[in-house]
Amino acid sequence: MKIEFLTLYTSRLKEQQDFYEDVLGLPVKNVKDGSFQVEIGYSLLEFRQQDSATPYHFAVHIPPKQVEPAHDWLKERVEILKDEENEIVEFPAWKARSVYFYDADKNIVELISREDLFSAAEGFSEANFLGISEMGLATAEVEEKFRFLNDRFGLQKFSGDYSRFCATGDDEGLFIIINKEIKDWIPTGDAAFASPFEIEFSVKGASSRIAFYNDRLESI
Repeated sequence: MKIEFLTLYTSRLKEQQDFYEDVLGLPVKNVKDGSFQVEIGYSLLEFRQQDSATPYHFAVHIPPKQVEPAHDWLKERVEILKDEENEIVEFPAWKARSVYFYDADKNIVELISREDLFSAAEGFSEANFLGISEMGLATAEVEEKFRFLNDRFGLQKFSGDYSRFCATGDDEGLFIIINKEIKDWIPTGDAAFASPFEIEFSVKGASSRIAFYNDRLESI
């Protein structure tokens, strides 16, 4: 699953624009009164103004074996979010390693490096943000959301179960579905909200667009 376009909501639009453009150095485009877009590799991330917005969790691919350089690059710009005392989080079953930080609206952003995906690179810069890897989906009905994605788009269970957590998709792109009633976001333990979003993704070359509002998924 390749995540191509993601729309999130923010109550701090200008601060978010400044963060992604000035702190992370990512290309910003299509700036309007109530929205702007950020180029993240092959993905486009859009933020729209909404005063009642609640936080998200999403992840971004970086090249393999790039977590240490990414960590050092980030540490010059943001505070690294720790998992207990660890600033780099290991996922051996996924052959992946991650580093986390907040953006200007307290969204938990993850840079994830997978051993078997993409080509290796030297050094690290904003050019190594390769594309959106994961979108967090917090819900009261984990299995219902999985069934929607599986039945309509053929997305498979990648990891987890249907009670607390179910990663759905593949190495290239995942929905991280968690039960917001009993589980929080790692690594901080921040409360998980059923925050609305719209997302466009492709599976085997076929593009689809869905929306998540009021704890419901629907095709758009």
